[in-house]
Amino acid sequence: MIMSSEERQNQYYSLIDQLLKCPNGKEPELIEANTELLDAELIKLMMQVATAFAHNGNEDGAKFLIHVARELSKQLGFYPEVINKE
Repeated sequence: MIMSSEERQNQYYSLIDQLLKCPNGKEPELIEANTELLDAELIKLMMQVATAFAHNGNEDGAKFLIHVARELSKQLGFYPEVINKE
């Protein structure tokens, strides 16, 4: 079944919403259950939502989404692994 881009976007928003509401530590399970939504478009949307959160004073939500987006980017190979030299 082929979804319209609007249906897919709704699924992305739904997943982002679920990630924001899920108990701490349950995020990997939620991501694992939604692997069909894990792509560059989801990450882009997460960053847009994070930006909106930051502009509206929801720093925690913004930081959380940026963290999840970064982790997903690494998993999907979009984000180069940077070694911290300390």
